[in-house]
Amino acid sequence: MTARRILVTSALPYANGQIHIGHLVEYIQTDIWVRFQRMMGNEVYYVGADDTHGTPVMLRAEKEGITPKQLIDRVWAEHKRDFDSFLVSFDNYHSTDADENRQLCESFYLALKEQDLIAERDVEQFFDPVKSMFLPDRFIKGECPKCGAKDQYGDSCEVCGTTYSPTELKNPYSVVSGATPVRKTSTHYFFKLSDPRCERFLREWVAGLAQPEAANKMQEWLGSDGEASTLSDWDISRDAPYFGFEIPGAPGKFFYVWLDAPIGYYASLMNLCQRKGMDFASWVSPDSDAEQYHFIGKDILYFHTLFWPAMLKFSGHRTPTNVFAHGFLTVDGAKMSKSRGTFITAQSYIDTGMNPEWLRYYFAAKLNASMEDLDLNLDDFISRVNSDLVGKYVNIASRAAGFLVKRFDGKVDDTALGHPLLAQLRDAAPQVAQLYEAREYSKALRLVMELTDAVNAYVDTEKPWELARDENQRAALHAACSISLEAFRILTVYLKPVVPNVAAAVERFLNIAPLDWASVTRPLRSELPIQPYQHLMTRVDAKQIEALLAANRDSLQATAPQAQASGAAIEPVADTITIDDFAKVDLRVARIVACSKVEGSNKLLQLTLDLGEGKTRNVFSGIQSAYQPEQLVGKLTVVVANLAPRKMKFGLSEGMVLAASAADEKATPGLFILEPHEGAVPGMRIR
Repeated sequence: MTARRILVTSALPYANGQIHIGHLVEYIQTDIWVRFQRMMGNEVYYVGADDTHGTPVMLRAEKEGITPKQLIDRVWAEHKRDFDSFLVSFDNYHSTDADENRQLCESFYLALKEQDLIAERDVEQFFDPVKSMFLPDRFIKGECPKCGAKDQYGDSCEVCGTTYSPTELKNPYSVVSGATPVRKTSTHYFFKLSDPRCERFLREWVAGLAQPEAANKMQEWLGSDGEASTLSDWDISRDAPYFGFEIPGAPGKFFYVWLDAPIGYYASLMNLCQRKGMDFASWVSPDSDAEQYHFIGKDILYFHTLFWPAMLKFSGHRTPTNVFAHGFLTVDGAKMSKSRGTFITAQSYIDTGMNPEWLRYYFAAKLNASMEDLDLNLDDFISRVNSDLVGKYVNIASRAAGFLVKRFDGKVDDTALGHPLLAQLRDAAPQVAQLYEAREYSKALRLVMELTDAVNAYVDTEKPWELARDENQRAALHAACSISLEAFRILTVYLKPVVPNVAAAVERFLNIAPLDWASVTRPLRSELPIQPYQHLMTRVDAKQIEALLAANRDSLQATAPQAQASGAAIEPVADTITIDDFAKVDLRVARIVACSKVEGSNKLLQLTLDLGEGKTRNVFSGIQSAYQPEQLVGKLTVVVANLAPRKMKFGLSEGMVLAASAADEKATPGLFILEPHEGAVPGMRIR
């Protein structure tokens, strides 16, 4: 069978923060698939890069008193360290601030311009008069023009869900300087995504997405043939000052970070091709026989299934074979929390002495091909790793290897390796391979663990420790240990994409060549004696988990005073009011009796509340980013009960749920509804 040529990418991490375990879901998922493809003998290249451009990087560098280049170089080294620690096997890890990316961005842009898919338009924006810069949407805050909620970002209200332009905000202020922004007009450049050519192409391309939920979501934007789509042209430029690449022929105008970030995939590949003497065009040209896959989070589907394929198509490049999206990570059923210590950084995990292959196995055991969220339950993590990897898998080798080395010079009994148990294990290879290919890792590992149970049942039946006591059972002991270790070798083939370090140790222990998928049928041989057994993996200790959580809580406490002093975390206290002003607001205890996501909104949850009135109220709240609906049902919370009902496109909202957050939720993530102490009942007034 001809080897496939495959290009694989993960989303590029932004060069403005640390890698945490939420990020690692994606990189581990991708790496397992890549390692499996390599074991199948395919020519596969896994490339990545740091996403380095944009206003946040520029401002952080300014705050630290260094250049943006110094900042991104430092963060690149930190990110690469973390990926290496978790065995993420990039063939090339690059930067979007590289010359290859500048070259490609310019060529993409000029090709799209040649296709009449670039438009120039004057747009009115907010301008910070203190910093002398135009402000991106997320760097402007003010009062929602619809519901009046304060401190809302410049693109949408997280309280009522309304979307708007920044210039519609009431009492706006710059997040950068605190100044009141002024309106200024500037010429911007747009990719004409609404062009009929783009619409026709995307309708066909999106239909081929592997995940039905992704295809359905994109069809909402595209509409059906004959229907008007809701696609709008994409602003691909930003004004100076901006850290990025200047647009050719447009002094003072820079490519928006979301244009140069996906092109960074190709820039990393180009850099790899130059270093290895490969033909870059053979991978990216429209007639290329190479496959191209992007692994991403479901929150950036829009960019990767609409903008990116259209840019590739009309700039003269091949389009992605498919895009695979995954869900978000929760820890113990809740959003990662700095205060609880569950906002766990990759480096803290390693510093605490945790084995990265524990996390790789646990994530794999929970991952499937859908976009559903994944929960890291810490008790289950301990139990599953200790039971599956140590108690079931590693235990097979430890129970058989010693007898083989001491009694038989480490040589297997070749005549025993046609045993029916081994045939059963070998016969499973196509099914396990199909599940890895389909990214159904949880099903693959479930099958492997069923096979592992069968091997342990065989060992329990043969009882080599008892056979070893009777010299007359020497042949039976030799056969039992040989069969057990050959079974262990086959299981290692199946687990190698997930636990590559353990697999490498097994290869040394068994004195065999690196395992590929075809080696399932190549048994151990007596002329290659095994080495003395050494421990392959230790158990997870609950104290290690406690230390990990404590380390991340301590990290938050260590940075809190600095954050408060700079105003990054805690916003200023509002103007003084009188007791009469406060008395006008009727705050009540309410019980959440039902909760669901709002179709058509990625921010709102719909809550049914009992305020002790003999009836329930319907309230929409912009807290979907922090909570799953099932987490809230049955909880008590606090509601503004006398707020005038508001008619929204999703229905009538009859109050407002109160929640706490930092002044800048992007810099200091976290959204927390207020919960009265146990004993409060619905209808009680907050005084």
